[in-house]
Amino acid sequence: MRIAFEFLRGGGEQRSLNPLENPVVSTGSHTDDLLTFFGLLGHDPKLPTVTIESALEVPSNWCAVNFLSRMMASLPLHLFKKVGDTSQRVDGDLQMLLNEAPNPEWTSQGWREYIWSQVFTGGRGTTWIERQGSKILALWPMDPDRTSVRRRNGRKYYRFEAKEYPAADVIDVTFLLKRNQLDVYSPIQKNKRAIGLMLAMNDYASSFFASGGTPPLSLEGPLPQGAEAFKRAQADIQRAIDLAKQSGSPFFGMPPGHKLNPIGIDPQKGQTIEARQFQIGESSRIWGLPPVFLHDLAHGTFNNTEQQDLQLVKHVVTHWAGKFEQELNLKLFGQRSRARHVEHNVDGVQRGDFKSRVEGIARAIQTAQITPNEARKLENREPMPEGDKLYIQGATVPLGTQPLLKAPADNGDANADAGDKTES
Repeated sequence: MRIAFEFLRGGGEQRSLNPLENPVVSTGSHTDDLLTFFGLLGHDPKLPTVTIESALEVPSNWCAVNFLSRMMASLPLHLFKKVGDTSQRVDGDLQMLLNEAPNPEWTSQGWREYIWSQVFTGGRGTTWIERQGSKILALWPMDPDRTSVRRRNGRKYYRFEAKEYPAADVIDVTFLLKRNQLDVYSPIQKNKRAIGLMLAMNDYASSFFASGGTPPLSLEGPLPQGAEAFKRAQADIQRAIDLAKQSGSPFFGMPPGHKLNPIGIDPQKGQTIEARQFQIGESSRIWGLPPVFLHDLAHGTFNNTEQQDLQLVKHVVTHWAGKFEQELNLKLFGQRSRARHVEHNVDGVQRGDFKSRVEGIARAIQTAQITPNEARKLENREPMPEGDKLYIQGATVPLGTQPLLKAPADNGDANADAGDKTES
């Protein structure tokens, strides 16, 4: 089954548009002309068709996908090997593939941004691992539109451009798997009705302002007879409206006994601005982003904006980073290999203002959580001699080990007693 999604219009009861089947509609000779005149004939009341391309025309959707893709692609991705009970960062060809250039044509930033953009739109991003024996030579991103996933004899295979690869050679990052464990849910496809509403609202707003702010109008009065007469009347009225707009005239004349009435509601009464604001909230819910990262500060304050920044790392970045890390560890090193692993560094995302960061690092050094050189490494500074030792403040000691000091004698009372004896 192909990975690419074809977004179909929402189903539902289909009704014929033939007015002869509707007893409410008059069956006069000019019925079709009347419907055409009022713009009703052939009108499809369904929401606009939603595809990935059309969904990204909504600014909040475009912002969400771009922000998440760039965010996840810019996280440093380090390679570690296990030494005893600790893990040490290592360098080498694989580290270069992950952080600099996965193949001769792609940068690491471009490769990961492409993968994540596919995950946050179609629901899946795949990469083929080129190997020579046990050595990894390159990582090649695969186009989801030309990739299919199937299971044969209990094993999963990926077919791309007439070639088939076992699951062990394909890095597969998914938004959410379906029950058959092969297909995926696309955030755009699963929310196509909400996104279709966004597109319909965009179309209405653009058509309203493109018409110079003139809402749809209905003509009241004696209607001309015949198809050609309808067309001429419609053209004359439209020409009069256009001339009024071009001349800046606040009004134009109508034939005796005729009147133009607006139909529908204008954007202000329809709460268009409020509805477009609600679109941002919908996009935020679809991709799980705090609203501030979609440039929505309508309800933002200094405190809750800072909390949303923490929420981004705790409930969005770490989840997707963990999913990518586990997929890389499984496909690059195998199911039972624990000697090496890859891990994102989210310290850069968690950086606050300079004062708070310096105070936090100083506190970690003083409580023997990190060494001075580890702290300098966080700021990309060179290590210093004696900087690999753990330090702790001298005043901090275990309870009960403080030295006991004898209280000094109170000579004041003794002198007072001596004075009393002398006077007596």
